[in-house]
Amino acid sequence: MPPKRILVCEAHVPFVQGGAEFHVRELVQQLRAHGHEAELVSVPFKWYPKQEILAHAAAWRLLDLSESNGRRIDLVIATKFPTYFARHPAKVAWLIHQYRAAYELAGTPYSDFDHTEEDVALRDRLIALDTAMLGECRRVFANARNTADRAGRFNGLAVEPLYHPPRLAARLHGGEAGDYVLSVGRLEAVKRVDLVIRAMAHAPRALSLAIAGTGTMRPALEALVIELKLDGRVRFLGEVADDEIVRLYAGALGVIFPPYDEDYGYVTIEAFLSKKPVVTTTDAGGPTEFVEDGVNGWVARPEPEALGAAIARLSGNRAQAAALGAAGYERARAITWDGVVDRLIADA
Repeated sequence: MPPKRILVCEAHVPFVQGGAEFHVRELVQQLRAHGHEAELVSVPFKWYPKQEILAHAAAWRLLDLSESNGRRIDLVIATKFPTYFARHPAKVAWLIHQYRAAYELAGTPYSDFDHTEEDVALRDRLIALDTAMLGECRRVFANARNTADRAGRFNGLAVEPLYHPPRLAARLHGGEAGDYVLSVGRLEAVKRVDLVIRAMAHAPRALSLAIAGTGTMRPALEALVIELKLDGRVRFLGEVADDEIVRLYAGALGVIFPPYDEDYGYVTIEAFLSKKPVVTTTDAGGPTEFVEDGVNGWVARPEPEALGAAIARLSGNRAQAAALGAAGYERARAITWDGVVDRLIADA
């Protein structure tokens, strides 16, 4: 296939770096590595007050990305809401996620959408617009089965999951298990790091918890550690450099990752590529697409006692923990970028 000129679209919250940001930048790099011209189109995103959501969707709709400097752009790859509102005759969506607060999170503690008349009307409008804009796409993919199922349930769309390796895949490696378990990710309510901390009160005292990540919940989480008298057993590492996160994965006994209804979750694959078992929960969403209870980790009820008991299993049988991690590695190493690029640019 001859090289294509491709734009990858990103809705970016300034000063925030997470899985979605790494996702789009790695996609651009991989498209270039496969011989294509690729550029990133990024527009700032603000979701509050709620009226801003439609304004940001309209801003993307105003963008005609069919050509640049008089030259045709062969393909536009949209990612999360509202990038797929951009105009292009050959538009493909690879959904990281839609605006989840208006979807399955509505009415939960993880969303500011309630059952008021105003919120219901805005939610219905957003879902209808998503359905129309995604319907313009030649193909719609998702980063995980959970994301694909949401688009089918709410938008009536047939969506194909398209898994990709995490950014640090080539650098991750196994190592001797230490006396700590690891939590990686943004410190936000939906990631449920508070549940991990509460679980440590039910885990062996010889184990500590290392938390890598930043976010608005850090003060509340630090207060929770003091409340539960876990001082000295929980370390907040903040934003961690790549070399350090690779080292932390390699030295962990296991990785604890119990978000609420996550879409994909790089953490699961990163842990497996580091040959570490993952402890997650039955309602975690994306992680349960990969974590099989008793095969490559543990899937517990989303309760501190149950999660703590699963952590205790890792500590109580380290040989089994290592075997679970090895099984996870076999699952994760089959995920590559080659198939992703081929599917995204087919028929471009």
